[in-house]
Amino acid sequence: MFFSKRDLQFNLYQLLDVEQLVQYPYFQDHNRESFDMVLDAAEQIADKMLRPLLTEMDRNEPQLVDGKIRVHEGMKAITRRFGEDGWINATFRYEEGGQQLPATVHNAAAFIFQAANYSASVYPFLTTGAANLIRSFGSPELIDTYTPNMYNGRWQGTMALTEPNAGSSLSDISTSAEPTQTAGIYKIQGQKIFISCGDHDACENVVHLLLAKIKGGPAGTKGISLFVVPQQRVTPEGLVPNGVTTAGVYHKMGYKGAPIAHLMFGSDADCVGYLVGEEHRGLSYMFQMMNEARVGVGTNAAAIGTAAYHASLAYAKERPQGRPIAAKDPTQPQTLIIHHADVKRMLLFQKSVVEGSLSLLLQCGLWADIAHVAQGTDKERAELLLDLLTPIAKSYPSEMCCQTTSAAVQILGGAGYTTDFPLEQYYREARIHPIHEGTTGIHGLDLLGRKITLKGGKAVQLLAEEMSLAIAQAKAVANEPKLPIWAEQLEKTLLKVQQVTGHLLAIAPQNVEAFLADATLYLEMFGITTIAWQWLKQATEANKKLADANADSERHFYQGKIATAHYFFEYELAKTTALAKRLLSQNRATVEMQPEWF
Repeated sequence: MFFSKRDLQFNLYQLLDVEQLVQYPYFQDHNRESFDMVLDAAEQIADKMLRPLLTEMDRNEPQLVDGKIRVHEGMKAITRRFGEDGWINATFRYEEGGQQLPATVHNAAAFIFQAANYSASVYPFLTTGAANLIRSFGSPELIDTYTPNMYNGRWQGTMALTEPNAGSSLSDISTSAEPTQTAGIYKIQGQKIFISCGDHDACENVVHLLLAKIKGGPAGTKGISLFVVPQQRVTPEGLVPNGVTTAGVYHKMGYKGAPIAHLMFGSDADCVGYLVGEEHRGLSYMFQMMNEARVGVGTNAAAIGTAAYHASLAYAKERPQGRPIAAKDPTQPQTLIIHHADVKRMLLFQKSVVEGSLSLLLQCGLWADIAHVAQGTDKERAELLLDLLTPIAKSYPSEMCCQTTSAAVQILGGAGYTTDFPLEQYYREARIHPIHEGTTGIHGLDLLGRKITLKGGKAVQLLAEEMSLAIAQAKAVANEPKLPIWAEQLEKTLLKVQQVTGHLLAIAPQNVEAFLADATLYLEMFGITTIAWQWLKQATEANKKLADANADSERHFYQGKIATAHYFFEYELAKTTALAKRLLSQNRATVEMQPEWF
């Protein structure tokens, strides 16, 4: 087992009531049965196609051969299957061949794929994001020319942002676009690095959604435009090379099954790009894909963390080692390591992070769905909450699942450090996520420097209302004395977050550097508090259902939820006390440190 379908069902149907979405016309053709069919289909593909290649794709990583990146042969069948079954455009309109599936359910299915084989899961969903940009902002001609073959899996989609001297600082990109005599068509010249699935032989063509600056345009981010730049362009005679050259493939510590390419555009032949939308608005368009991808990265991290958790849990249930701590008789048989308190601590740590993260990520999916189909205040509320919590949904799972996969390796001891078990692979694969789609530091700056003051702080106010509702519901529980205690703990922590926020915002006008110096720590504190809110909701719901649970498996599931919430409030939420102390301090050690002193 590499994930828990029961936990997905708990989140979708009990915690979020995802069936509420079918009241909207866009989703009205769906129901619980169709949602379950989607999850069952995802599990079947994950079991039969993705999971068997997990180790092979890691051991036999992509290679650049004669100017083309060669990937695992199995990816041809996988990309074809994702296209044929409609996974790539499942959330899109019927008129586009989509299924109008809620993003919440689609994200749950993606989570299953990612837990089975992260590298293999990347290919189709990169195409989803790229195609969505074209359909959202591109001309009818671009949509008709490119999206059908992207939807069916024959053509790969990518996002091409990063350059050797411009990573997080996109204002410094140097890739240029020069207008031709034909409106909307430009000659592209430059290079991009770290382009996921930027070239491979499991598809017929690669369609890059590329950021470049039109010559003579404004400086900085205001001069960035977005272009469709195919590896091979479409002509009446068929596909012809478009001046896109693969200069190299990066060999990574993990996530090895998906190629990361270094691409040259227009270096030895004309490279044509097709303008998406209006000139100089490229970054605002790209942020649609980036924000979707950021929640996706958080889901990737949680999925890998989940797979590692279940692997270490299975091992702990089978591995005898030592005896109960109070036992004195060495002739007695060894006990399974899952009985040792420290092993249970490491398992609880993993479970609390991965299941708490998944809960938040699916909540973000629900807000995305509501923002898509609702109107008025419901739409605005969902948009603001999603925007505020996107940095948390990306960064908390990314950072914490590096730690949880480490704990998983630790449970296996020396065996975890070998390639005989998948834990070492999960450990390597987890590390990319704090880097992907904006580093943790960037998201700290985003949260504290922009999201907190969004619309005069309205988003923060809405989140406080959501948390206060959960706190009130937990305080009203009579049959579980711990729930009101946890509610009070979260209430006090929320007040402390508000105090820290006010303190930092007061610093901003006088000293911006000091205001943002510990933005990453602020992000961490905010993230822990947010996951505590999710665990309070989960524990309240589990407590409600426990009394009516008949089967032992159901009782154990709900008891496990309550016990894990107990762990989180005792071990994880407590960390916010030290973070608040640091954030309220007047000491500026990092600001005052000089480079020469290192």
